[in-house]
Amino acid sequence: MITKNVEKAINEQIKREEHSSRIYLAMASWAERNGFPGAANWLYAQTEEERIHMLKLVHYLNDRGGSAIIPALEAPAAKFKSLPDVFQQVLEHEEYISASINELYATCTKEKDFTSANYLQWYITEQIEEESSVRSILDQINLAGSERGGQFLMDKEFNAMAAAKRAAMALSGGANAVT
Repeated sequence: MITKNVEKAINEQIKREEHSSRIYLAMASWAERNGFPGAANWLYAQTEEERIHMLKLVHYLNDRGGSAIIPALEAPAAKFKSLPDVFQQVLEHEEYISASINELYATCTKEKDFTSANYLQWYITEQIEEESSVRSILDQINLAGSERGGQFLMDKEFNAMAAAKRAAMALSGGANAVT
C-alpha cells in the first residue's frame, strides 16, 4: 500500500510529466510554423515520450493502491525567440524535472516506501540521458552558428534524432510499456 504523502508526490509528478508533454507540443508547433521541421519532429517525439512517462506513473500509482489524479493544466508558452532559445528552455525544463524526480525519490525514502524509490530509478536514469541529449543538441546548435544556414543544417539532423528516439520508444514497448 502506498502512503498518502507518496501518492500526493506521485500525482504532482504526473502533473509535471503531462505539462512537459504540452510544453514540448507547443514548442514543436512553433518550430513547425517557423521553418524548422526537423526540430518540430524531434519535439513531437519528445511530446510522445513525456506522455509515456506520465502514463507509467498513472499505472504505477493505481497498481499500488493509490489513486492517480489527472489535473487541469495551464497553457504553456507558445512564442519563442529562436531555435537556440527553444532548446535552452528544453534544458532548463529537463533540469527542473530532474530536481522534481529527486524530490519524489526523497519523499519515498523518507516514507520508507523503498518499492517506489526503486521504481523511480528508471526515471532518474532517464533524466540523466535527457539532460545529456539536450546539452549535446545545444552544443551542436552553437557549433552550427546563429545564421539561418547553420540552423538549417542542424534542423536536418533533428529528423535523424527524432527517428532514433521513436525507435528507442518502440523497442522499449512505447505506450505498451506503461502497463
